Amino acid sequence: MQKVAILYDAGQAVLSTFDLDEVLQQILRIVRDYFHLENIAILLREEDREELYVRRHIGWDEGNEKLRVPFGTGIIGAAAREKRPIYAPDVTKDARYIESVRGTRSELAMPLLARDQVVGVLHCQSGNLNHFDAETIDLLMLFCTQASMALQNARLYSLERQRAAQLEAINAIAKQTTAVLDLKELLAKVCSLIQQAFPISHVSVLLKEEDEMVLRAHHGDLTPRIPEGGRLPARAGLWGRALATGKTVIENDVRIAPDYTGFFVETAARMCIPLVSFGNTLGVLVLDSAQMGAFNANDEQSLESVADICSNAIQNAHYVDRVRQLAYLDGLTGIFNRRFFELRITEEIERARRFNIGMAVIMVDIDQFKRLNDEFGHLLGDEVLRQVSSIFHQQLRKIDVVCRFGGEEFAILLSQTDPQHAFSVAEKLRRMVETWQFPGVPRPVTISAGTASFPDHGTTRDELVKAADAGLYAAKLAGRNRVLLAPLARKSATQG
Repeated sequence: MQKVAILYDAGQAVLSTFDLDEVLQQILRIVRDYFHLENIAILLREEDREELYVRRHIGWDEGNEKLRVPFGTGIIGAAAREKRPIYAPDVTKDARYIESVRGTRSELAMPLLARDQVVGVLHCQSGNLNHFDAETIDLLMLFCTQASMALQNARLYSLERQRAAQLEAINAIAKQTTAVLDLKELLAKVCSLIQQAFPISHVSVLLKEEDEMVLRAHHGDLTPRIPEGGRLPARAGLWGRALATGKTVIENDVRIAPDYTGFFVETAARMCIPLVSFGNTLGVLVLDSAQMGAFNANDEQSLESVADICSNAIQNAHYVDRVRQLAYLDGLTGIFNRRFFELRITEEIERARRFNIGMAVIMVDIDQFKRLNDEFGHLLGDEVLRQVSSIFHQQLRKIDVVCRFGGEEFAILLSQTDPQHAFSVAEKLRRMVETWQFPGVPRPVTISAGTASFPDHGTTRDELVKAADAGLYAAKLAGRNRVLLAPLARKSATQG
């Protein structure tokens, strides 16, 4: 969790002031102290030109502080042009290198981006060959999202001092969201803070998942038409236009907008702002008002800055979530483990109960796996486990969860599913495995499965798992290589 602590401290530091010189000084101090670098510079973009100039530095040779770098020139200009980190582990072998500090052996240039536009470059040099490892570069990249945000806030402040109150609200949101690294908690806080700070009736966050948008959080005074977690087509509505153009969309009278799709009853005006972090479009911030004509161009820049803050906070939360998920991954197969299954099944049952939707559990076992290990060895057995896991992962939806339950047994959670669909999914997986050519195994590998659905076969974790296990056991007794639906809960109770 040291990475998380660094992100928190660094984010708080650079967001603690609006003064540009103080922001730059904080950025250099953090890079020097946390990453132990002595030769650092921040180059800012010249207004309305694709050219960078040195704004502040530590350790550069005298005279080089006047350096100006066009986009595409040198390692620094390449980072600005390509909008990605450029690393030269040995500058003597990189023709793009431009000397600014004598004795430099390796160089790293990190673009500073605001709404996917380059505002500057963080330039780091070392006297050691290959000084920057992948972990350091990743951490610097995450820090640069905070640094970019701070630079953008400072520039907005210097250009529009008359809007100090709104900018203070932006900074307050940034500080509070920086301290929250759990994604669900973060999104709820983001919606609440924005709705409090700006004259908006309702705030929603839609995040992209494949070709759909998911309503991950919302807060405000309007009446929702879909539940949290509801899914919407990515190309529909005003959010689809915002995603397609990469620009903010404002409709001050949704009644006359042909592509408007409402998920709140009282919405009269809407603003949709793409959520973009380091060139990656995460989703859309949707702002609704019950008043027509509620949004104007003067609001746009400040609210886009808030969206940038949200984007970077969401990206950081995703990163921390990935780090945490490592504890929930099976080391052999790479899919989730039993610990994650126990966590998620409770959440899925609660969601199904709250929104009156179905969910299902599939328990799967590889038939005669011990015999396969005895015949062909454990290494080949391990490879069969990995390939079966891969088949399951590829054939299931992104919202579904496949876990290695133990040994050769798997557990699958299907969201928003009825018993017939759950059975069809299990049968599809059975056919896929049966026809799969496993290298080194001269005979077919088969699976047996049992399915149980909420609420037909149970309403608790133990009831559903026990029912799916009963279906699996029955499939084994019936000759293996088949899927059986669990008996209904009331029948099981009668037989008991």
